[in-house]
Parts: sequence; C-alpha cells; structure tokens
Amino acid sequence: MILNHLWGLYAHPVEEWQTIDNRHESLLYSLSHILLIACIPSAMGYYSGVHLGWHVGTGDAVFLTHNSAMLIAVAMYVALIVGVFALAYLAHWMAKTFGAEPTFTQTLELAAYTSTPVFMAAFAAFYPALWFIVSVGIVAVGYSVYLLYTGVPILMHIPHERGFIYASSVVTCGLVLLVIILAATAILWTNGIVSPVFS
Repeated sequence: MILNHLWGLYAHPVEEWQTIDNRHESLLYSLSHILLIACIPSAMGYYSGVHLGWHVGTGDAVFLTHNSAMLIAVAMYVALIVGVFALAYLAHWMAKTFGAEPTFTQTLELAAYTSTPVFMAAFAAFYPALWFIVSVGIVAVGYSVYLLYTGVPILMHIPHERGFIYASSVVTCGLVLLVIILAATAILWTNGIVSPVFS
C-alpha cells in the first residue's frame, strides 16, 4: 500500500490525495511510512560518505570514517522523524484557525506524504556532487510544496482559498523547523558531539 501511494503521488497527486482521504489509515500505518521513507536519506548519506566520497568543488573526494558516518546517519534519521511529527503537530494545532478539524493521524498523513519527495531525493547521493544534490533537492522541495498545496484542501476538507493560506502557514512552519534542525546540527558539530571524522 505504501508503494501504491508513492507512485500515485507522483503520477496523479490529486486523485491519490482523494484516495488517501477516502480511506484514512491508522496512526501505525502512517508511522511505518515515515520510518521506512526516513531510512533513505540516512542510508544514502552513510553510503555516499563512506564508499563514494563527496565532491565539493574541484578537489578530491572527501570520505568519512565508518563510525562517524554511522553516528551522523542515526542522528539524521531521528531528526527527520522528529521533524515530520513536529510538522504534523503544528498543522494539527493550526487547523481550527482555518475551519478544519482533522485528527492527528490526518495531519500526520499530510506531513508524511508531502515530505516524501524530499526524502526520496536522497537517491541523488549516488552521484555525490554538491551541485547535483542541491539541484535535485530544490526540485524535490518544490514538488513537496506542490503536494502540500494540492493535499490540504482534500485532506482537511476546506475550500481551496482557505487551503492555500493554511498550506502557506504549514510551509512557513516547515521552514522554521528546518532552520531549527540546521541550528541544532551546527551546535552538535561545533561541540564535537556529532562532528564528522574524515578518513
């Protein structure tokens, strides 16, 4: 079922949102989707850091040690899951302002499925050149925002006009969460807790 939703969100997103809305899954199902999809950036970050090496500019490839890459991958996995749950909580908290009364499971579905393209963009790490990763990431973020704007009116059962403002608020919250995660990463790196060790 998860793979069906993945394909549908890329092939025909509006129809897939309606399918998701018609048969809301359990909290456990949404959680399993997040746990599975969040593995992709973590695993790809580890694999590219240890085995492929990162190319920044024209210099030689930069490699991480196994232990360092594993620690960073685990920290990334936890941060991604916490980020999706935080976004779902904020979407649920803001819902009444826009005339919607979703369950937490509905907002978790919204957060999980709209973050999926960003998580799947990590497959670009098979070619770990910074310019390529950034390009793919920008496209993925753009598509995630598109999914959010198309999914909010359907899942939240509100008119498109209010859905647009609601989705814009969720995007703003997502950007704030991203800044918080980046700031936390910088703090952990500078204090040597999860800092990279190069091989």
